[in-house]
Amino acid sequence: MRKIWREIVFPTSIVLTVVGILLTAMGIVWIWFRDVNLGVFTDLVSYVENWNYYGLIAGIIIFPTGVFYLYDYLKKRKFLLEEIKTDRKSELVKKKAELEDVVKRLPKKYERMLREKEKELGIK
Repeated sequence: MRKIWREIVFPTSIVLTVVGILLTAMGIVWIWFRDVNLGVFTDLVSYVENWNYYGLIAGIIIFPTGVFYLYDYLKKRKFLLEEIKTDRKSELVKKKAELEDVVKRLPKKYERMLREKEKELGIK
């Protein structure tokens, strides 16, 4: 499961964030702004009716979850890409353990990038 998750974490986090925003917005419109006309969105909110309360609760949970996974992925990706830009073997060796930990949580292509950089610099 972990190998599959690391490949789909980025698109999944984006979907979770968008769904969380949508559910939260639907709940807010249903509870506080029922008279506002937002076109198709208002029709959707009216169709779901009282289920919007549950949607609001789900959205409040799903949105931060998606944001967390998205932030975590982007932070690790940025760290890895910045570290493998170096042409100094000593810098890469210093952070080897941390880089190994990061690539375990990123898609396989980033692990291949690290291996290629290690091979290029002659690191075992």
